[in-house]
Amino acid sequence: MKHLLLVGLFILLTPAYTCAQNDSLNTKKLTFTGDFRFRIEQDWNNRKQDGTYKDNRSRLRYRFRIGANYQFNEWAEFGTRIRTGYRKKQQDPQLTLGDGFNEYGTIPIGFEKLFFKTTLKNFSAWLGKNTFPFKKQNELFWSDHVYPDGVFVSGNFKFKSSLIETININAGHFIMNSSGKSFSEDQYFQGFQVVTSHFNNRLIIFPSFYYFKEMPNIPDGNETFNFNYSILHIGAQATIIEKPNIHVGIDYYHNLENYSPNDSIPQQFKNQKKGIVASVGIGKLIKRGDWAFLTTFTYLEKYAIIDFLAQNDWTRWDYSSQGSPDGRLSNYKGLELFVGYLIRKNFKINARFFMVEQLVPFGISKETGNRVRLDLDIGF
Repeated sequence: MKHLLLVGLFILLTPAYTCAQNDSLNTKKLTFTGDFRFRIEQDWNNRKQDGTYKDNRSRLRYRFRIGANYQFNEWAEFGTRIRTGYRKKQQDPQLTLGDGFNEYGTIPIGFEKLFFKTTLKNFSAWLGKNTFPFKKQNELFWSDHVYPDGVFVSGNFKFKSSLIETININAGHFIMNSSGKSFSEDQYFQGFQVVTSHFNNRLIIFPSFYYFKEMPNIPDGNETFNFNYSILHIGAQATIIEKPNIHVGIDYYHNLENYSPNDSIPQQFKNQKKGIVASVGIGKLIKRGDWAFLTTFTYLEKYAIIDFLAQNDWTRWDYSSQGSPDGRLSNYKGLELFVGYLIRKNFKINARFFMVEQLVPFGISKETGNRVRLDLDIGF
């Protein structure tokens, strides 16, 4: 931990030292960001595979992140960010008060971002570890807390037409697990996406394709076999009314791989490869006093997504019985109700209710779960 913190401070403070040594550099090129979250959470109605129920659970949780960006010149930027959270739980940087810290021991901290970015006219690219760079409108395919390692390029083109205003093309190659041999033998995913905006940005369409090579069936080195995903994603979001802001969104997922010849996949899951997410909301949290409401319905079959890379917010399902703390949120249908209020700039509160039910049971019963959360988010 001591070595990790020293490395983090070196990376964060090196640009500041450079600025101090060279008066021609503007110290405004160095910016810091951070945020703190406090969460109250309650779980109930968690039926297990054998038909029994887990005990109800109440938790107090928190998350802290701090980062720095240095704008080296008009086309080059460096960035980094550290956060709380266990290294093996990439989906979840939140820590539970009183949970396993050895009687007020130290807190686990790690890097979630470390990247170089360049921008030239209509094109941009980054190298390293950074935010998931493809357009998305929720965390049901990819969690906001999972930061891929790799290379990403993007091009943005504008048109003088309301029918098609902009076209953004995104592509990237990201390594999940390096083999130490040739690149072709790594576990990796590749993504390609086209984002178009229409009618004064009131309609956005973003078809995408993601290829995942040699993914483990169980994360964290506990796999019993590996297999590929070829996921076609078609997403769209539209503003129906601007004042009050009423908006809808839809995502369709289809894994194009044929699992019929794969004897390692149980028969009942071989064709579980599609998913759909639909939402309708009113309001956006932009200025002080704003309210926002959102309802989201989800139907995701087992292999429509990579479950340990998606969110783990909706319920308590995980791979703990198979040696991994990661969540396994696919193979379910569910509902989320969200309400948020912006107290002031960078200071908001929101409440979320989740209700889920498994699609295809692993045991004699379908798993279920209910959860409610209250989050207080403070940024600086």
